[in-house]
Amino acid sequence: MKVTAVETFLVEPRWLFLKVNTDEGVTGWGEPVVEGRAETVRAAVHELAELVIGQDPLRVEDLWQVLRRGGFYRGGPVLSSALSGYDHALWDIAGKARGLPVHELLGGPVRDRVRAYSWVGGDRPDGIFEAVARQVSAGFTAVKMNATPEMRPIASPADAHAVLDRAREAREALGQDGDLAIDFHGRVSPAMARRLVRMLEEVQPMFVEEPVLPELPAEVLASVVQASTVPIATGERLYSRWEFKPVLEAGVAVVQPDPSHAGGISELRRIGSLAEIYGASIAPHCPLGPISLAASLQVAFTTPNFLIQEQSAGMHYHGTDPAYLVDMAPVRVVDGWFARPAGPGLGVEVDEDAVRRAAEIGHAWRSPIWRHDDGSFAEW
Repeated sequence: MKVTAVETFLVEPRWLFLKVNTDEGVTGWGEPVVEGRAETVRAAVHELAELVIGQDPLRVEDLWQVLRRGGFYRGGPVLSSALSGYDHALWDIAGKARGLPVHELLGGPVRDRVRAYSWVGGDRPDGIFEAVARQVSAGFTAVKMNATPEMRPIASPADAHAVLDRAREAREALGQDGDLAIDFHGRVSPAMARRLVRMLEEVQPMFVEEPVLPELPAEVLASVVQASTVPIATGERLYSRWEFKPVLEAGVAVVQPDPSHAGGISELRRIGSLAEIYGASIAPHCPLGPISLAASLQVAFTTPNFLIQEQSAGMHYHGTDPAYLVDMAPVRVVDGWFARPAGPGLGVEVDEDAVRRAAEIGHAWRSPIWRHDDGSFAEW
């Protein structure tokens, strides 16, 4: 079997899909994208195609190594995301060629179902109690919310207590049996992160996510870890196992590699194994489309130290979730859980006609630009 062609499809709301064709008619799908930089990743995907076309797609690991290491300049969000999409598609082909779901090729499932959480509150979180109550009614036992909108480097007591008040609302709606994840989204300075995680101990979060910017030294993250008993999570803006090692050494409890950014299924597996050495869990970041989610679920079902799965249904960036699969059931949450996918490859069938129609429209989604009240740049 040989790869004969690759195609990409820019589709709403902010996604990029990849199709890899072979001479035996087996096709694989991937989702290589950086939110807000889809066109840039698309260019990288097509540039890397010269390393894939004509090759045996069943040599998944060899092609991963070539795509990762075949250029003198490596890694980073764009190239790693392009690699991720190829890795999804190659595993999809490998499973379809053998008539097995990817998780069976990775050693078989270690669990029967995967727990999911739902987003609430939006970018500038409000209406938390009602939003959480709706998700509880829908069967979710875990939710995640942003902690804060823009936050000054040293915020006022009122702004700090607003974070705690929102978390209290969520805890009240969840009760003591539910789990609450709180995302700082890199919007908070190290000084405020240390203050806020101590305040949030009261509501016992499942974890606080990305408490500080990922480019800061690992010892800064370690200072937040050491400031309280709240489990700390990070990793959506880290792109390889080499970048995860320092944060694990800093003491994080949860790593969050993204299947569309961190090297795909192959590298997520390795990051999960690395985390296991440090007694940490893996909770894949996945606010993207159904192909990325399908890839993430294959990892979730075969990874012993998996914690919980993010998913984007109903997320505030999307509006009405588009249906790009023939059957959405394999990536649909029922009573807070994903069922184990039984279909071959990634376990989903892409509705190619719907994808091609959507690609005729495309999108130009960009990350918001925020400013503080004095006009200076604020982290989104």
